[in-house]
Amino acid sequence: MENKIKGIHHITAIAGDAKKNYDFYTRVLGLRLVKKTVNFDDPETYHFYYGDKVGTPGAILTFFPWGGISAGRRGTRQVTEIGYAVPEGSLDFWMKRFEANNVTYNKVAEKFGEQYLTFLDPDGLKFELTVPKNEDMRQPWTTGEVSELVATRGFHHITITTNKAEATAKVLTDILGYRLAEQHVNRFRFITDHAEQANLVDLVEAPGESAGHVAGGSVHHVAFRVENEEILMYYRQKVLEAGLQITEKIDRNYFYSLYFREPGGVLFEIATDNPGFATDETVEQLGSGLKLPAQYESYRERLEQVLPSLG
Repeated sequence: MENKIKGIHHITAIAGDAKKNYDFYTRVLGLRLVKKTVNFDDPETYHFYYGDKVGTPGAILTFFPWGGISAGRRGTRQVTEIGYAVPEGSLDFWMKRFEANNVTYNKVAEKFGEQYLTFLDPDGLKFELTVPKNEDMRQPWTTGEVSELVATRGFHHITITTNKAEATAKVLTDILGYRLAEQHVNRFRFITDHAEQANLVDLVEAPGESAGHVAGGSVHHVAFRVENEEILMYYRQKVLEAGLQITEKIDRNYFYSLYFREPGGVLFEIATDNPGFATDETVEQLGSGLKLPAQYESYRERLEQVLPSLG
């Protein structure tokens, strides 16, 4: 068994209105609601997990929808873009769909030899739909409006914006096992060779840019993927040996986690594949019921009254 990071596990962001978030990601983007649960530290706030049919690591986007939260601001010390892989020939479909649903988007552009389409979600979170150089063969979740020919395949990359790239790059290479693959001006693309997809991290170095503000429409943290708890604890030791602070192992019901902040200011998580999302629901039932951490089960009746309706 290799002690390797296998790319991105999930990305967690902050939203405002819960129903608006739910409608956008399930209807407009055509993702599956894989899990409807609550924030471990704030049970009166949902924690939504969107993804593919089974909740495959590398395809999971999660949200804390804190209604009424102020808008965030993109800047340094942040994950500033989330990239999804989409099939060749699908970008025209997405532009028309965004137009029809009043989604803010830009014209198609290119970087590192790949076409991409930028858009913003209802809270201003920035995304890129990227057509990869090599076809992404992951099986997508599909809906009546978003077919397999155009559906997102899971993550392609994330972009971190930083005042100085060196220290963050050192964490990616020396701790997480990434390597520099390409560079264009101030954008550095890192890749791990231990995953075929969701395996890219871009660092954008912006020395004079001010720090961003993490709030509505911002990424809260990015989680990197390991196979199991044994490998998780191997990386905990590596982070400590690098002189960084890291949490104890935390049970998140569907995976085990460690959290640490890299020197550039972004919160990193390392998360396990096990046990997965089909532990308290079958694959067919995923996302259909409100699933509560054990410590909040006795409050279910009150929480079901407090949490916003998604109907």
